[in-house]
Amino acid sequence: MSIAAPTAGVISLRGGVTGALGAAVEERAGRPAMVVRSSATVRRGALSLDDGETLRTAAVEARVLGIPLVVVLASSGADVSGGVSSLHGWGRAAAALAACSGVVPVLVAVTGPALSGPALLLGLADLVIMTADAFAYVSGPTMVEEFTGVRIGIRQLGGVGVHTRSSGLCALEVADEAAALDHLDHLLGLLPAHGDEQPPVVAGPRPVAPDPGLRDLVPTRSTSSYDVRRVAAALADDDEVTELWARWSPQLVCALVRLGGRTVGVVANQPQALAGTLDIAASQKGARFVRFCDANNIPLLTLVDTPGFLPGKDLEWRGMIRHGAELAFAYAEATVPRVCVILRKAYGGAYIVMDSKGLGNDVCLAWPGAEIAVMGAEGAVQILHRDAAPDRQTVLRAEYAERFLTPWQAAERGYVDAVIDPAATGPAVADALAVLETRRERLPGRKHTVGPL
Repeated sequence: MSIAAPTAGVISLRGGVTGALGAAVEERAGRPAMVVRSSATVRRGALSLDDGETLRTAAVEARVLGIPLVVVLASSGADVSGGVSSLHGWGRAAAALAACSGVVPVLVAVTGPALSGPALLLGLADLVIMTADAFAYVSGPTMVEEFTGVRIGIRQLGGVGVHTRSSGLCALEVADEAAALDHLDHLLGLLPAHGDEQPPVVAGPRPVAPDPGLRDLVPTRSTSSYDVRRVAAALADDDEVTELWARWSPQLVCALVRLGGRTVGVVANQPQALAGTLDIAASQKGARFVRFCDANNIPLLTLVDTPGFLPGKDLEWRGMIRHGAELAFAYAEATVPRVCVILRKAYGGAYIVMDSKGLGNDVCLAWPGAEIAVMGAEGAVQILHRDAAPDRQTVLRAEYAERFLTPWQAAERGYVDAVIDPAATGPAVADALAVLETRRERLPGRKHTVGPL
């Protein structure tokens, strides 16, 4: 599909004469984007039926023209004086935003309040950036106190700290609106304009050289901790890593990097947080990011070092099975090139959902010290030889580790394509992605949405 993007400033929309929203095509990151801005000086940003129509029209135009939709929002909610018409306008806007999902990138920067209906629209965006002064909630402190008896402030209820750590709504936290716009431009520079094109390449493909420093980044002792972001940075061009949702479920890192000048999505277990185990939030975070990358034609690089799923009755009662399956489903559904690198531990069900060969990855690589097994030696011996004497169990653990906790058995069976020197990881991944770059799948219409899971 070939789309002729408009010149910046050609299209301009506004919600009536006194609308709180205005929209226009602007040049962002060197390319046109449909930018919708709210004005806090008009009815404190309260949004009317006309404003809902402005956002709806902007979303439709962005989808038709094949350009990203960017919303800069600070709103006190739907305009009460407009009655139910204001709500109707936001329903139409929500439908238009949902239609953009998976077709063009939808990015929102919240620079002040986002309350009630407008707050719900944040959940329809691909990525949300919030400034330090921003806050968002559906039901305010007064209603919370009336229904629950709990008195709470607006920051405690929906401040940026809540949405970066607990809810997972905020992908990036920035200081102010100027910083938010800079980050929006950076993200737009990593993304395609629409779902039928590839992400932009910077200065042509760059040669990726071996990095001997990678050999020392991951400790050989399986229980020792390290920062997996250093591994991602060592693989990335200029050591630049754009991490998303950094403080939400930090045991799983989701980041955008450039490798050889091309945008790549990195999903990595983080041993520094909960030993890199997966729980409900981590599964949701990973699934959301995998679907986001797949919808935007961004290849995936998965760095695996996990002992398994986090145990706990509360997690099981809250649906660990169902939510853990979200990550497996997202990977299995993805059609972009997928490369998996097993750095150290890959045990049990967590090994499967972290883009294993069984889920259909294109290339699976492993470092020589990788441990690929149903479980670790301690757990295996406890199950198989629980009645053995302590000294005998020590010997059995060593035998189990020597026989099973290596990548060679998996390689012999075709579950690992190659066992590589850690220093050669960058060139190996870059070569694999270059080979896979021209792969295409014939799909009806759009692949799918990137909607909330």
